[in-house]
Amino acid sequence: MQLVVARIGRAHGIKGEVTVEVRTDEPELRLGPGAVLTTDPSAVGPLTIETGRVHSGRLLLRFEGVRDRTAAEALRNTLLIADVDPAELPEDPEEFYDHQLIDLDVVLADGTEIGRITEISHLPSQDLFIVERPDGSEVMIPFVEEIVTGIDLEEQRAVITPPPGLIDDSQAVVVSSRDEDDSEPGNDA
Repeated sequence: MQLVVARIGRAHGIKGEVTVEVRTDEPELRLGPGAVLTTDPSAVGPLTIETGRVHSGRLLLRFEGVRDRTAAEALRNTLLIADVDPAELPEDPEEFYDHQLIDLDVVLADGTEIGRITEISHLPSQDLFIVERPDGSEVMIPFVEEIVTGIDLEEQRAVITPPPGLIDDSQAVVVSSRDEDDSEPGNDA
């Protein structure tokens, strides 16, 4: 199975290093020296990591055969893809690979079916499950402990406890800041 583990950013310096946007929780395992990664677009790769280092909080990589800024800049926006054994699991039992979560049934704690996970969206603040409802509509569910209360890979389901309005708009609680202003003392509107 292939997983996107990083995206190449800008060239750094004049000796062929590039910045990397890391897309894996295991960069030391996937992006270490000697790792051979396939690429998207495929014509660019495969690329072998020669060196890696952290500079000002960013990971910098140099690939074999990339010796100058021009060659490094030509790699910009290339996705780096690692081959991973589908049976391999993350070390932390509370972590999951995307391929483990895709196609899980999403249910409420009482067993009510919500839908099926079709995609995982990785945002800076949190991950989102994109869930296809039985009627074909989609709902986005934040992958946070307060909402996703359980992942059962054997049963192929994710159990959620959504706040009012997340699944059903008719249950949404609308709070207006104007209501708060009217209730303040001395506000005789």
